[in-house]
Amino acid sequence: MARSGSPKFVAAALGVSLFITAGPALAAKPAGRPPAPSLACAGATGLSVALQVCAGPPGAPGGFAIQWTTAESFEAGPDGLLETDDDGTWPAPDATNLCTASFAGQAHFSKREFGPGECVTVDIGQLLEDSGARTDCAGSLSCGSTYVFRALVPGAAAPLAISASPDLFCGTLPCLPAVDGCVVTAAYWKDHGPLPRRGNADEWNVSSLVLGNVTYSDVDLQAILETPADGNGLLALAHQLIAAKLNIANGADGTVVASFVEAADKVIGDVVVPPGGSGYLELAATWNLTQVLTGYNEGALGPGHCD
Repeated sequence: MARSGSPKFVAAALGVSLFITAGPALAAKPAGRPPAPSLACAGATGLSVALQVCAGPPGAPGGFAIQWTTAESFEAGPDGLLETDDDGTWPAPDATNLCTASFAGQAHFSKREFGPGECVTVDIGQLLEDSGARTDCAGSLSCGSTYVFRALVPGAAAPLAISASPDLFCGTLPCLPAVDGCVVTAAYWKDHGPLPRRGNADEWNVSSLVLGNVTYSDVDLQAILETPADGNGLLALAHQLIAAKLNIANGADGTVVASFVEAADKVIGDVVVPPGGSGYLELAATWNLTQVLTGYNEGALGPGHCD
C-alpha cells in the first residue's frame, strides 16, 4: 500500500479544512456537517476491493472521499501498539499508512450530480487513477488482507467540517499459489518492460503490439503504461488491454477475455493512444471493457494471478 502526497490530502482534494481526528467514532454532528454516505463491500479480487457508496438525503454535491488503512494498522491505533488506549482508531492524518482517494467531480461515476440516495460503485486498487480519482495510494491492494474504509463528505456551512461514515471492513481474496500461465497486472508489466523500472529486468517477450488498428513498439507501449489516464477512457482501456495482451503472449490462457480484447480493439480503432498521440475517449464508452480486462489481469477471471 504505497503512499505519497500531502498529509492533508483529503482536505485539499475536497477543498475544505480538515477536522477529522483519530477516534473510534465521531460525536454528534455540529451544524453544517451533512450526513456521510453509507458504504458496503461490493466485491473483491486478490488485488482490489469494490465499494458501494450511497449518498445521504442531501446527496454529495461537493463529491466525496474514501480513506482506508489495513485492519492491522487500525487495530493497533496511531501508536502502532496493541492493548493501548488508541486501539481501534484511525492513523494520524499525516501517517504513511493512511490512504485517501478523492471523488470530487472529476472521477467516473462521481460527477457533481451525485444526488440524494444515489449509489455508485468504486474500485479501490489499480483502477483508482484511471477512473479520474485523485489518490495518494495508487496501485494494488495486497491479496489475503483485510482493510478498513470510511467515506467522507465536506460540510457546506461555517465552520467547514467533514462527516465520516461508520467504519467498514472488507477483504481482498486469498493469495493463491502461482501456476504456469498465470497473469500479472499492468503495473507489473510497466516495471518489467524494455526500459525496466525500480531495478527490475525486462520480462516482455514481444517487440510490438497492435492496439486498435495501430502498431506500437515495446518502448511506445511502456510509455503508454507510464502515462496516467487522468479520466481519459482511451488510456484507461489501453493500460489493461496492453497488460492482457502481454499476459496472453507470456503463455496465459486468454480464452475467457478473447471477445473483450477484440471489442477493445474495435473501440480504439484508428485513435492513437497518448503520449504518442492525442486520442481521447469518454470513460463511459470504455469503462465496462476496462473493468473486465482488469479482472483478467488481476486474476479474478481466467487462469489466476501470479501471487
